[in-house]
Amino acid sequence: MKPTVWRVAIPSPLRRLFDYLPPDGDYPEQPVGCRVQVPFGSRKVVGLVVSVGEADPDLPLKRLRPVESCLDSEPLVPESMMRLGEWGTRYYHHPPGEVFEHLLPLALRREGQAQRRQEDWWLLSEAGRQTHPDELGRAPRQQAVLARLQQAGGALPAQEMSDLGQGWQSVARRMADNGLLFKESRDPAVPLNRGEEPEMVLNPEQAAALSRIESDMDGFACHLLEGVTGSGKTEVYLALIRRILAEDKQALVLVPEIALTPQLTLRFRRALPARIGLYHSGMNDRERRDTWLMARAGELDVIIGTRSAVFLPLPRPGLMILDEEHDPAFKQQDGFRYSARDLAVVRARQQAMPIVLGSATPALETLRNARDGRYGHAQLSQRAGDARPPALKVIDIRGQELEAGLSGRLLQRLDERLKAGEQALLFLNRRGYAPVLVCNQCGWTADCLRCDARMTYHRRRGSLDCHHCGASRRLPRACPECASEKLGVAGQGTEQLEQVLARRYPHISQVRIDRDTTRRQGALDAKLAAARDGEAQLLIGTQMLAKGHDFPNLTLVGLVDADQGLMSADFRGPERMAQLVTQVAGRAGRGKKAGEVLIQTRAPEHPLLETLIRGGYPAFADAALRERSEAGFPPYSHLALLRAEAHEKTAVQAFLEEAMGLGQATADERVLLMGPVPAPMERRAGRYRAQIMIQADERTPLHQLLTPLAPALENLKSARRVRWSLDVDPIDLF
Repeated sequence: MKPTVWRVAIPSPLRRLFDYLPPDGDYPEQPVGCRVQVPFGSRKVVGLVVSVGEADPDLPLKRLRPVESCLDSEPLVPESMMRLGEWGTRYYHHPPGEVFEHLLPLALRREGQAQRRQEDWWLLSEAGRQTHPDELGRAPRQQAVLARLQQAGGALPAQEMSDLGQGWQSVARRMADNGLLFKESRDPAVPLNRGEEPEMVLNPEQAAALSRIESDMDGFACHLLEGVTGSGKTEVYLALIRRILAEDKQALVLVPEIALTPQLTLRFRRALPARIGLYHSGMNDRERRDTWLMARAGELDVIIGTRSAVFLPLPRPGLMILDEEHDPAFKQQDGFRYSARDLAVVRARQQAMPIVLGSATPALETLRNARDGRYGHAQLSQRAGDARPPALKVIDIRGQELEAGLSGRLLQRLDERLKAGEQALLFLNRRGYAPVLVCNQCGWTADCLRCDARMTYHRRRGSLDCHHCGASRRLPRACPECASEKLGVAGQGTEQLEQVLARRYPHISQVRIDRDTTRRQGALDAKLAAARDGEAQLLIGTQMLAKGHDFPNLTLVGLVDADQGLMSADFRGPERMAQLVTQVAGRAGRGKKAGEVLIQTRAPEHPLLETLIRGGYPAFADAALRERSEAGFPPYSHLALLRAEAHEKTAVQAFLEEAMGLGQATADERVLLMGPVPAPMERRAGRYRAQIMIQADERTPLHQLLTPLAPALENLKSARRVRWSLDVDPIDLF
């Protein structure tokens, strides 16, 4: 019998698994999915066992080292998730070690037990159960502790006894010394929400959408739930989850941003009798580990999370939901460049469960799948309740005098809405005070020294910041070129809007929501709460405010600069602009008052805006799909980008030219390679960047090229001088 080896995925840029001999001593009969500690070069690292098989007969056993220890007594990662990791490795042509580490939260990628944070409990002993509090005579604090535990049935977590006053724990310890109590550690109990909010009656469109999806939930099925903003998609989600809970199954709900989790979680907790958990990057490592372990143990019924939650194990899989499925945030943009949406669909198919993709502005890829019959398609064309769609109007700002980028017409409507006690939102997807600092004497501009980009002026902290590489420097007192002190700014950011509007409306409460104002923990939740509760009447923000939020008293939305996305060099630019305009506009008029959306532009005749305003997003999508079909762009073709970067431009060029030669030598006529060309921003963070685009009408020939190409690139000498990556199905050509 040939010797057995364990094939281990180790986090490294090498595109292969590593063979090890089994460890000495006891280990699980089925180690696949277990964490192991292994020697790797001169280091000891933690990897994941992916398979067990026979040793390569051409490889001498003496060259193999044994696993040093198996960290788990049983497989930690279930077989279903291992299959998802294998699929991700193949499809994205990424090093397996870096793929499989995504199956675990950061705290479990290190050595240590897969155990949740323990919670202290105080329990009554037999003597304590039989002692009446009055028997403790002159010890009122001991009486209080004893009475509380007896009323609770003899056991309580320490956290729930903190209201007994300062020093109660020392009282409890004295009682333990006397044999009345004892303390033990337990896994924290997962609270069960009562779901006390009455179930809402669905309107006819919602009921029809629910019925359509429910008719195909016995196994895998993917459904697009396309509903205009405010149409009540969440009510359909809740109805589907209630069915899953009745079948004792789990539901996983993915949202694109942390900002969307508080409102959705509150809504779910009010509506669902379920154990609900959260999983996102705003939680610390211990919290994410605990959620992962509770999900794996089946102790959570509903989990709400961002992109990485697609890797949470579910022993009772019942339903997956992706809200705002079109959002680019579902695509990982560095390292393992996966699409959480696409992985979720693959996972649903592998685990034979239904998945719902919800959006008011579906991605064109999703829309084509629905129209071609690969996905089910349920639509909600009307806003729920009495809410009416907002009126969209274009303001031509060519030749107008603007105040901080705001036209007289927009300011007039802002005056009227605020005077009426209504809320208004000004949307500008550009943070900071101004995007350009310029010398009015010689024309010098403050450029980033490490990127082909200008630095943004942040007035409050007196700094120039690069929003691409993070570089920061103090504001100069004079122009470094001509020494003139006549420095000025060009353009506007959210910080400038906030200051100008504070002077114009000194008695109006306002809140600015962007990355600068929400860095502190809890700041985002507090600002969103102020907006939802009406405490803040004037809202200013970036795309963090664009989607998913419900502000009932918001009646006016002003898009300060709609031209940012109209002139994009990326073929996806118009799609993203249409989605953003539609999503931002959807914040207006969600209550009983009618909403109004004013779009400032210097290109009022742009076909995108005209189509969007005349026919809404569906009309735009029809036109965009026709254009994509004629141009041969996704979803009518498939792309991959080979990117490379280095401090030396010549190193990047040499590697990509070699890669181009390899690709052309193996590609057939169905695959087109274009490049190498510099990236649209050629220099970023001090590194030069360039890329090759690989395009094919079908997926098969594209992957037939990439499968041998990726390991071949790894072996090139020129690859050692660059940092390179493959991005399959890129959503950003920059």
